[in-house]
Amino acid sequence: MATHRIYRMSFGSVYPHYITKAEKKGRTKEEVDEIITWLTGYSQEELEAQLEKETDFETFFAEAPNMNPNRTLIKGVVCGVRVENVEEPVMREIRYLDKLIDELAKGKALEKIFRKDT
Repeated sequence: MATHRIYRMSFGSVYPHYITKAEKKGRTKEEVDEIITWLTGYSQEELEAQLEKETDFETFFAEAPNMNPNRTLIKGVVCGVRVENVEEPVMREIRYLDKLIDELAKGKALEKIFRKDT
């Protein structure tokens, strides 16, 4: 299954693409890291350790210390799919992260990305 291949991909192999996408739009690596730590509860040091270990997506989300409960407020379309309608749990977490990075690249303020105004 194609979906299972995504789970087995190293989070660290995709991470540079998140950074590149943000930086092309004038955003920073630090903002990307802030989004990831907000979503997962990893500290900066824990995030860096996950990147070094080449942790796959499934493990990355399974080992997350504190998945943010406000992530369920993330709505919208990523890759033609509404994130709130993704039933498979790991894929939904991946799409939540994708959506947050998209919002960052589109210039949205971090407060809005973090759903602080809802």
